[in-house]
Amino acid sequence: MDRYYLAVDIGASSGRHMLAHIEQGKLVLEEMYRFENGMTDMDGEMCWDVERLFTEIKNGMKACAKAGKIPVSMGIDTWAVDFVLLDENNQRIGNAVAYRDKRTDNMDTCVYKVIPEEELYGCTGIQKQKFNTIYQLMALKQKKPELLAQAKKMLMIPDYFHYLLSGVAVTEYTNATTTQLVSPVTKQWDMELIEKLGYPKEIFQEIKEPGITLGELTEEIQKEVGFNCKVVLPATHDTGSAVMAVPAASGDALYISSGTWSLLGTELKEADCSKESRQKNFTNEGGYQYRFRYLKNIMGLWMIQSVRKEIAADLSFGEICEMAAKQQISSIVDCNDDRFLNPRNMTREVQKACQESGQQIPEDIAQVAAVIYNSLAKCYAKAVAELEAMTGETYAQMHIVGGGANADYLNRLTAAAIGKPVLAGPTEATAIGNIAAQMLADGIWKDLQEAREKIYRSFAIKEYKPE
Repeated sequence: MDRYYLAVDIGASSGRHMLAHIEQGKLVLEEMYRFENGMTDMDGEMCWDVERLFTEIKNGMKACAKAGKIPVSMGIDTWAVDFVLLDENNQRIGNAVAYRDKRTDNMDTCVYKVIPEEELYGCTGIQKQKFNTIYQLMALKQKKPELLAQAKKMLMIPDYFHYLLSGVAVTEYTNATTTQLVSPVTKQWDMELIEKLGYPKEIFQEIKEPGITLGELTEEIQKEVGFNCKVVLPATHDTGSAVMAVPAASGDALYISSGTWSLLGTELKEADCSKESRQKNFTNEGGYQYRFRYLKNIMGLWMIQSVRKEIAADLSFGEICEMAAKQQISSIVDCNDDRFLNPRNMTREVQKACQESGQQIPEDIAQVAAVIYNSLAKCYAKAVAELEAMTGETYAQMHIVGGGANADYLNRLTAAAIGKPVLAGPTEATAIGNIAAQMLADGIWKDLQEAREKIYRSFAIKEYKPE
């Protein structure tokens, strides 16, 4: 009888339930359920509707029960940095505010009055992103201190869902590190830093590694979905899960986890919290078995997603990619500019950036997409050069995993820009990495190296050679 493992992978625009089992030595994936996600305006804040998302999580579990495919275990991964607060009765207080909300504007200056930016990086190894949890908490402290006063627990979004499923409240390590409040030395909350910032220490839950079994579904959830299973922590930060699925022969490989964001980096055994690393805006996010995902956060396909929604909703991403490949426009924008984080209109923002720099202004979806794809490839090449300089390594190839592995034109541009072969796939890396953590916990694979070898043999990997 097949042993099934359920990954619930929730991104900024959609979520899906992916069921996996082993068949003839290969990992087989099956999508059981899919649902939409997105930010909504609540009380003037851009928020996540976590109640609806949890209902969708249970709906997908019911779909597994209906199909007669009961998982041995399940785990949930989402984006990073966002959280909910619970009161003394474990009831949510306040909104589940999204990282793209403007409440963190200027909060960095408030944090740096307490601890200088360079010292903060030395303590945590995490790059400055104005939406990091550390700045979100400062926004609460400055604007809604009554919420922090009521709070007894802070749970990252996937930790909150795991708590609702199992009744166990912990914080998973890979996501905890993105708060910019965890020590890369102790791998625990930096309570001295937290106290210095004036955040209530009691809200921070025990940090647990991915691969830990939290327990089983509560009786209430069992009755509702029609089965019981274990709840296992994956790398709950979706990039952490995606990197687990990079089918590299060794950990010293380049990767891009390509989706809404492009996370470009490598794995290190020790964090690099140096001044030079900070100046180049690299980050040391936690990985499986306390590895460090030494990477740079690049805007990614969010720009393409936004433009498609605005001016080409009837076209698929594949069609847009093909159209862009036929363009000759050479204009380039800085994809890492904050102006592209959440503009009112992405298309106009790209056009305006080209106009301001005296370059050709893209006119239609094909040209706008071409500008974005070419700009991303340039960003990737710059980041690779910086990464090799920082690590002292020369990497032979680049792995691209996630949805962006399907972007044929971008993959060709990337191979040419970095001057290295690009190996694209698997596209479902986040769900696969989530499942890998569960299978490792169940003893199906002995270690991460074996898991990566099995992943390589299970899914199509396409190679792009530099032209």
